[in-house]
This record gives sequence, C-alpha cells and structure tokens, in this order.
Amino acid sequence: MNSRRILWTIGVVLVLVSLASSGARAQAPATLHLSGLINDYTPEMGVSGPWEIRGTWSLDLKEFDGKADFSAVLNMEHSDLWVELNPMDSKGLPTIDNPADRVPHTHHIAMTGAKITYNPTDCPLPSSAPIPIPRFEVTGTATVAANGGPFPPTGAVSSQLQVCIDGGTDVATIVPHSNITLVFGAPASGHFGAQAIHGVVRKTDPKPDNGAGQ
Repeated sequence: MNSRRILWTIGVVLVLVSLASSGARAQAPATLHLSGLINDYTPEMGVSGPWEIRGTWSLDLKEFDGKADFSAVLNMEHSDLWVELNPMDSKGLPTIDNPADRVPHTHHIAMTGAKITYNPTDCPLPSSAPIPIPRFEVTGTATVAANGGPFPPTGAVSSQLQVCIDGGTDVATIVPHSNITLVFGAPASGHFGAQAIHGVVRKTDPKPDNGAGQ
C-alpha cells in the first residue's frame, strides 16, 4: 500500500513539474522580432556612386538556439549629388530631366541562422552625441538579389553581412533598441560600399515561445 502511494505521489509530482515547465516555456520570449527602416547614401568612389538607399528590414532573434534571421528590401538609385557630378548623359542631355538615368533598382537581402553576439565591441557607432550602446550584433552569410536576379550579374549571390543593433545610454535609456547598421563584405561591398549603412529600429516585438527550443 505504501509503495503504491509513493508511486502515485511521484507521478503527481512529475506531472506538476512538466506542466510548470511547459507553462514557463509558453510565457518565455523565445523570439525577439525587430523591424524598421534603412535610409542612407553610399560613397561616391569605388561603388559608382553616390547611391541613395531606402528600404525596410526585419530581424528575428531566436534566444533558445542563439541564432537569428534577417531580411531587407531596398530601393537604390543615384542621388542628387550624382546628378550634380554627372549633369549630362552620353547623348549630352541633362540627366536631371531623365529619372531613368539615376538607374533605379531593387535588392532583396536574406540571412538565416546567423550568429548572435551580445554586447559586441566591433559595431560601427556614430561620432555625434549621444553615443548609443551596442546591444547585439548578428553576423553570417547573406543572399543578395538585384531586381530579383543574381547579384552581381555574374552569378555570385552570397556575401558576409554584419547587422548591429544599438540603443540609448545607460544613464538615460529611453529606447534600448533604436539604431541599426549594415556592413557588407565582398562581393556586395563593391556595390553598397564597405562603410556602415544606417537605419532606425521602428518596432520591437517579443514573441512568446510556442515550443521553440524543445
């Protein structure tokens, strides 16, 4: 009789522990979803620029497996400065009168299973105050498309990409995740440049765990 009671008690305890563990997992923020905008310019030299860059981005930070997925969609075209530097096209006509001379095009960028580093020390930071604090960086191999096709047109589509998220200072943190920078490696750096491309974090959305990490 005692042995049955002991076994029954053990069974109840195991069920309660399992339920508590499942409940904790269901409430834990397994994925942090961030999204925002990219607004910047490339240099003039080395990338046939300057180019104007505008677009949106999305980042899922998967805390259970320490990986992240990043994507961005960008519009690019030659900036007003490029028009000033190149006032005439090959036919001697003013480039400012022909928007097509700005070579508008699109890029789709995707990076999955990227490495997450918290409190990084190699993120590019602005020179103007207040200087934000790097919160985390995501690094990996990104697939880059141009107008839906291979980029560059020779067929290479993969490049190293560093994505950094930073935010308010320790003294007065109003927005902990406020800024984003993208830094491309070759071959994409031949078009975007090797400098940081800047943007803003528009939204941070913790998502509950729905069984991730099990």
